[in-house]
Amino acid sequence: MYMIMVLMFLSGVISYCLVHSHLLIMLFSLEYLVLVLLLSLFYYLMFLGVESYFILFFMVFAVCEGALGLGVLVNLIRNHGNDYLMSMSILSW
Repeated sequence: MYMIMVLMFLSGVISYCLVHSHLLIMLFSLEYLVLVLLLSLFYYLMFLGVESYFILFFMVFAVCEGALGLGVLVNLIRNHGNDYLMSMSILSW
């Protein structure tokens, strides 16, 4: 089970690093990584037999991260007309 989790995490990191032209695809990869980390944390805490309140805090931060990413995506599309990261310039901000 440990090797499957490591393989899932590495595939998420590779997809995040290789596909960096669209912001939406990067956000999907980031959410995938958060879900893999949540699943690993759940299995780890269940293995130790401790209370799993930390999972709730982690989920709250994951939802806030997703909402912030969608807000940035909507703002980028309104300002630039697409979600290409190459169309942004530091001078246009």
